Order: sequence, then structure tokens, then C-alpha cells
Amino acid sequence: MKQKNIVFIAKSIDGFIAGKNGELDWLHAIPNPENNDMGYFNLMEEIDAIVMGKTTFETVLGFDGDWPYSKPVFVLSHSLKEIPEGLKAKVTLLYGSEIELVKKIHDLGYFKLYVDGGRVVQNFLKADLIDELRITTMPIVLGGGFSLFDILPNSLQFKHLKTEVFLEEVVQSHYERVK
Repeated sequence: MKQKNIVFIAKSIDGFIAGKNGELDWLHAIPNPENNDMGYFNLMEEIDAIVMGKTTFETVLGFDGDWPYSKPVFVLSHSLKEIPEGLKAKVTLLYGSEIELVKKIHDLGYFKLYVDGGRVVQNFLKADLIDELRITTMPIVLGGGFSLFDILPNSLQFKHLKTEVFLEEVVQSHYERVK
């Protein structure tokens, strides 16, 4: 089975995925009265499972409403010790190197992964485990926060597949890893 690790993430013009204090409210600054999902539901149809870090997991837990994912979720953390009782059938806690983690997830039968969360994305890029980047740029300069990219041991070449504009202001570019 073909494996694929996809990043689907939003950033500010200056490359931050969260503000200086971890805030995400800027993601909703552009009015979206028709609730355009900007490709999110297509992504959910394409993947088998979601991989995220502890901070992203805790952020999602803080959202109002029910657990938002129907796909299995793997939370990567060395410090998180337990998943809340009501989510144990939906969420698996894993730790180890990125290569080991991907192998564990593949051994469970999940090959098309949505990789989410700043540190997880950075570490997967460092291990050259990202096959696609789908980056949505919001029209805001945050001036600081958590950067999408970090220093890499080697350059990674990507091929531009397409760019779309949503809500006349939000730009989404789709890239595929060249190996």
C-alpha cells in the first residue's frame, strides 16, 4: 500500500502557526459565512489516520463540542502519560523517534497520515517523512509566535502542484516532495 504523510496547516504571512502566547484566534479573522472548509473535508477522505503532538491534542481538547475526528488519532508525546477516558478508543498515545513512530502506525494498518502540530511537523521534516505540504497563508503578520519551519539538517525539494485562493484573501499552496 502506498504510504503518504500530508501536512495541512495554516500560517501567517510571516510564517507562524500560533501567536506569541499560542493563540489561534487569528485563524478566524476572515469572515467565512458559508463555512468553506478550504480542502479539509477532502483531506479527511484521503487519509487513514491523524498524527499530532501533545500541544495540538490539548488544544483540540479545549475546543467546544464533541471530539472532531472520526479517524484514529495518534498523539506523539514523551510527557503525556494518559489519554482521557472517553477518548481511549479513538486516540493512541505513542513515543519514540519519528521513523519508529511511523513504522508502528503502519504496522497497525494506517498508511495515509495527516501530520499536524508545529513540533511534530518540524520533526517529520527533519526526518524527511513529509510527502505533501498543503499550506494555507492567512493575511496577517503576527510578528512572533511558533514558526512553521525550523532548521533542517538538509534541504528538502518540493514541487508546486497548485495554489488556490479562498474567501478572496486566503492563499493555499500544495506541494509534493521530490525524492
